[in-house]
Parts: sequence; C-alpha cells; structure tokens
Amino acid sequence: MKPTRHPTATPHGAAAHRPGLGDPTVQPVPASVVEQVDAADVTLSNPKRAVISLGSNLGNRLETLQGAVDALEDTPGLRVKAVSPVYETVPWGVDPGSQPSYFNAVVLIKTTLPPDSLLERGQAIEEAFERVRDERWGPRTIDVDILAYQDVISDDPRLTLPHPRAHERAFVLVPWHDIDPEAVVPGRGAVAELLSAVGRDGVEPRADLELRLPE
Repeated sequence: MKPTRHPTATPHGAAAHRPGLGDPTVQPVPASVVEQVDAADVTLSNPKRAVISLGSNLGNRLETLQGAVDALEDTPGLRVKAVSPVYETVPWGVDPGSQPSYFNAVVLIKTTLPPDSLLERGQAIEEAFERVRDERWGPRTIDVDILAYQDVISDDPRLTLPHPRAHERAFVLVPWHDIDPEAVVPGRGAVAELLSAVGRDGVEPRADLELRLPE
C-alpha cells in the first residue's frame, strides 16, 4: 500500500475529530503513529531529482503513457513532479513507414531510490505493459528510460548516466525543455542549446492529448 502524503493519519473507518463534528470520543492519533507513517514515505528525506522519458507506439498509446505515469507515482519513494505535453514522433533508427509513430513524453520526478532501483522499477513497468525486446529498435508498448539522475555521470554498462543518446534525440529534448527550460544534460550541456542544434523535425505536438499529473 502506498504511504499517505499527509502529515497526520486517521485510523481506518474513523473520521478525523474536529470541534463540533464527528464522534467526540475519537482520540487523536498518537504522535508515534504519525511518525511511523511519515517514516514509511521515504520521499520525505533528501529526495533526488531524476528525468524519465516515456514512449509508446503499440496499442492505446496515450492510455499506456498515462498508466506508466501512474505506476511511477505509485512507487514507494518516488513522486512525479511534472509531466510534459504529448508529442507524436517518427520512430528512431528504422526505415520510414516501417513502424507506427510514437507518442512521447518526459516526466520529472523526485525519488530516494538509487539509480539501480529506479532502473528496476522502470523495467518492471515495461514488463507490466508487456514490453517485448525482440529487436533493438523494434516497436514497443512502452519504453521507460532514465535520462538523468541528479548530476550523476556514469559509464556503468547496466545504466549509463545520463542516457547516452538523450542529447541527440529531439523526441527527448523537446518535451524535456517544455517542463524544464533551464535543464542541463550532465556532461553535454544545456537542453535548450542541444535542442537548437538537433532541431524539431519529426516531433509534432499533440495539443489534443494530455497526460494527467497524479494527485
């Protein structure tokens, strides 16, 4: 169960006591219980900032992207802080017309999960949406990529940070710039400058579509 974000908790089935309302015999929740609830939500202590790219070109693409956003928010130790507009994009690395177009978006999060655990969570979300990895640039129901984690630069083959191709992909840079115009790709430069160099070809805004920021 996902921990509550509120600073106080009310026992299941009991209304919070307010003067003149509810059952006057209901006692306040002990401070020790409140502390346990807060401690269970590890995002309350020193969260790190990370950027995640989402893409889908199979099935109900918008529904899948929203499901991925919601799944991220449901992750203990992770909070979704911003969700970009949706873009329709040309598939990367394949012959034109050989695959359906993608819906892409970028999500800003704060998390206390270390990079490896965040990677595992992203892969679990992909598996939940039946992502198939038969070919490198093949179509997929959902793609969940960590673009950046704080200012970390790492060449670990399991998880390279920042994403090794983020700086050259318009479908990443455009939505990233939308929600964080001052963003920097660690070791590569400002997203705005990288986007100016790459251009926006093949990345079309879908103003008729919207991803909801989880409440």
